[in-house]
Amino acid sequence: MITITRQQAAQFILLKQGLIGDYCFNKKEGAYEYVCQAGCIQYDPVDVCGKNAELTLQSRVRGFKKSMLHELLYKDRLLIDYADKELSIWPAKDWPYFSSYRDRSRELGDTFKGLDVLEKQAVDYIEKNGAVSSDQLPIKGEIFWHSSMHWSGNWQKPSPAARSVLEQLYTDGELVIHHKKGSRKYYDLSYKYLPKDILNAKNPCEDEESFMSWRVLRRIGAVGLLWDKNSTAFLGLYLKADARKKILDKLTCEGRIIPVMVEGIKPVFYYRTEDDRLMRDVINGSADLKPRMSFIAPLDPLMWDKSLILALWDFSYAWEIYTPAVKRKYGYYTLPIVFGDRFVGRIDTAVDRKEGVLRVKGLWWEENVRRTKKLNDTLDKTLKRFMIFNDCKSIEMLTDI
Repeated sequence: MITITRQQAAQFILLKQGLIGDYCFNKKEGAYEYVCQAGCIQYDPVDVCGKNAELTLQSRVRGFKKSMLHELLYKDRLLIDYADKELSIWPAKDWPYFSSYRDRSRELGDTFKGLDVLEKQAVDYIEKNGAVSSDQLPIKGEIFWHSSMHWSGNWQKPSPAARSVLEQLYTDGELVIHHKKGSRKYYDLSYKYLPKDILNAKNPCEDEESFMSWRVLRRIGAVGLLWDKNSTAFLGLYLKADARKKILDKLTCEGRIIPVMVEGIKPVFYYRTEDDRLMRDVINGSADLKPRMSFIAPLDPLMWDKSLILALWDFSYAWEIYTPAVKRKYGYYTLPIVFGDRFVGRIDTAVDRKEGVLRVKGLWWEENVRRTKKLNDTLDKTLKRFMIFNDCKSIEMLTDI
């Protein structure tokens, strides 16, 4: 087993993520390619300076526009909204892999008395009227129901019947999200939008163990390098330590992942076998490490395991959106800043859509960062790209650079 330095581990991850060197993802095709590589990107409806999925793509896809993700989801139907790491966006071609997930959802739905009658009413209505949101579906009242997509919560708490029925049918795979307006979802029947060869495809995973192995492999590919340790990068897989180790050993024996040690860190790390050439380039010093600056989304795959970020980069990050204002150290929607192979700071921005202004509310550099002309010039260029991404016409600095 080879041993690499922390800097080499950091460089490998950033290269794999497409955040250093020349852009390897370009425009709409590149956005789709990156989602395929990551397996999934997390969806979050909060839009301060772009939604999380849009921010994830803008940081590594040259020429990315928000409309490109909308087209991939709701026009081209190459991507789909569905559960994976929380509510996510992933390639529609992966639909067959989640058939067991949908089967479990149907089994759970069968335990709710009277839900089947309401489901038929909803399907009949959508068949006749097209895409519908919960406030448009003519099903009144409340029911005691809880989606398999969200395991936490009070099972005894009643929820609006219309929303519950739509979410159950959606989790079952009978419905897909037709489009969104803000955080409101509009649902339509899956067969209208997913090709028959995808809808009717047999699950490539023969059992739950192989499905879990596929998901672990996918999460490793999303981050680039993951350790044999309890990790939020595995969120939603509900893996205990012994089960995780068993899967990692199995994937290693099958030649699908490669173990590696990182100096000064005890757990073993793993990367996908197809990325071995990239690892060799990093070790040999032949990798393209041309520095770029990017603002990173709070739920970006790079940030899935904040303990890993701290171990490799010595960068501590907390998303303070749910932190009371008086207790925030930085800002409501602060984004980490990557420059070259380092985290150099964080920035808090907000878009005034009425005025078309990108406002920089806060900017904090790491203590060991030298404020050079190159750094300042790169920040200016990155802010201008961010301004264009957010359809703004100007930048207003509310803090000192």
